[in-house]
Amino acid sequence: MPSLSSADHRTSPPVVSVPRDFNLAHDLLERNLGAGRAAKLAYIDDAGRYTYADLAERANRAANALCGLGLQMEERILLCHLDTIDWPAVFLGAIKAGIVPVAVNTLLTSADYEYMLRDSRARVLVVSEALYPAFAPLLGKLPFLRHVIVSGSDARGQLQLQALLAKAGTSFAAAPTTRDDAAFWLYSSGSTGAPKGTVHMQSSAIYTAELYARPVLGIRASDVVFSAAKLFFAYGLGNALTFPLSVGATTVLMAERPSPPSVFKRLKEHKPSIFYGVPTLYAALLASPELPRRDEVALRLCASAGEALPAEIGERWTRHFGSEILDGIGSTEMLHIFMSNRPGEVRYGTTGKPVPGYAIRLVAENGNEAAVGEIGELQISGPSAAACYWNNREKTLATFVGAWTRAGDKYSVDAAGYYTYAGRSDDMLKVSGIYVSPFEVETALLSHPSVLEAAVVGHEDEERLTKPKAFVVTKPGVQASAALAAELQAHVKGRLAPYKYPRWVEFIPELPKTATGKIQRFKLRAS
Repeated sequence: MPSLSSADHRTSPPVVSVPRDFNLAHDLLERNLGAGRAAKLAYIDDAGRYTYADLAERANRAANALCGLGLQMEERILLCHLDTIDWPAVFLGAIKAGIVPVAVNTLLTSADYEYMLRDSRARVLVVSEALYPAFAPLLGKLPFLRHVIVSGSDARGQLQLQALLAKAGTSFAAAPTTRDDAAFWLYSSGSTGAPKGTVHMQSSAIYTAELYARPVLGIRASDVVFSAAKLFFAYGLGNALTFPLSVGATTVLMAERPSPPSVFKRLKEHKPSIFYGVPTLYAALLASPELPRRDEVALRLCASAGEALPAEIGERWTRHFGSEILDGIGSTEMLHIFMSNRPGEVRYGTTGKPVPGYAIRLVAENGNEAAVGEIGELQISGPSAAACYWNNREKTLATFVGAWTRAGDKYSVDAAGYYTYAGRSDDMLKVSGIYVSPFEVETALLSHPSVLEAAVVGHEDEERLTKPKAFVVTKPGVQASAALAAELQAHVKGRLAPYKYPRWVEFIPELPKTATGKIQRFKLRAS
């Protein structure tokens, strides 16, 4: 089990020491059983409630079931599963056996899944019954896939997960893995090319728990947590598995996609004390007529990642619920949040300060470190960085530069050490020879009472000069019009330098987004 040099995680940054012989699943399960939490509630899903003893038994059954199919250490399985108790059971069971689960997005196409199955050479596919149709056309033409396991009442002629678990043994000795062995993969979103298999080690997740969840979130065993971000995301994996299991908290899982009604239902029924969301969802929740009263929920703290949180959304949330949103930034490559606001020290509109144990640098265009207030490329050094991209040496060398990982984001830092997002490296605009952050213009637009969502991209004028163009989604009941467009332009001019205002304002019913809620600006640029 990892050791910590600091007894108080809130007052002194912990120094985490992970032993060489280490298995992530064994550690997360045994630390709870050893602490006397066998009977404590670990998970609540749509079908039931499960203690830490139940979780450990299910993980052991999954390990035995997978090994019973002939899987060996270091071989891969593809896990495409909705958020139910079987997700952590299979994920932890595979890792305990030294088998590498490859957790993938449940919202992709058959072509995406075919690429990932071929690229990972997964021997086994574990898939929810509802998601099986996307895989059915692929079966029979994947040279490495040996078995398909369907989770649900109808296995569609394949192996059934529940039957396999029921027959499997309830004890399992952890595989002799080391801290530097591959534990699991997560595929990147692939917004700039084919998805990249991001390989994380047995120790990676523990670092995120000990360096972020404990000292920044202050997560504790008494917490009930609920993550709208799903388990297959790096963000959701920490939120709903690593973090709560690291301290013995209780986690609420939801199989359906997050929407205001589904989120409000869990917030009111299960009274989570920690809620994790993304900016787009927070905006939708605040805009919903079903928004609960403060006394209907029990929120102690909220977190946001995926994209920078507009200040106006954070301020409105805190005014309504009384709880802060800790805006932070993480990545698939770093596994979770490496820079964040702190409870009681939130500065909305910023991403806060580096998480203990992580170093941040901003690199200017000339290759030197950016000065205070100057925009630079964000690079991170920290112990949870991925080992590599699978079978992609070129991308690996371009992203993982020595001890530093290139985030692909632009940031600036102020004299107080707070970092402010300036956009993706490929989204930055140069207007009249001066850099303009799309996010800054979007934030100004979002402060107008008629705007629900906004995205800003570069657009060439008649002289082929790049200027900001805004795509705006209005709030329900607001009528789009030329007069409103002019009002929004004037609104931005009143808050930012004049050259930053959007020269064009186009109203659209919704913004194109990835499954993680990130705005797909490349689609807007092409429109």
